[in-house]
Amino acid sequence: MDIHGQATGIDARKSDLSGSTFDDVNLSGVSHENVNLSGGKYHRITLSGSSFDDVNMSGCGFENVNMSGWRVNNANFSGMVVTDANLSGVSISDCRLDGMTIEGIDVGAMLALWKEHKA
Repeated sequence: MDIHGQATGIDARKSDLSGSTFDDVNLSGVSHENVNLSGGKYHRITLSGSSFDDVNMSGCGFENVNMSGWRVNNANFSGMVVTDANLSGVSISDCRLDGMTIEGIDVGAMLALWKEHKA
């Protein structure tokens, strides 16, 4: 099915649209519920103001991503690798840090040492 130059809403339910291509399309305000987007490729995408709840992004890769102003709550980042990133102003609290390293330094041990010397 081809849809070209249209300005209409689409109500797709219980459909298989795998292999579809969207190029220069306005999907702002679109709602996704129980949707499988695995293996998708996203390039030059604007998601500002979007919200994500109960999302599995395991195995995803991000390059050239602007995440400024993000808020993350109740997330599993185990095994995540961050390189060449701007982390200025990032605040981390009430998080499990076991095994977390920064420049090869164990963060848990570093905080324990800092707390010991602070007292």
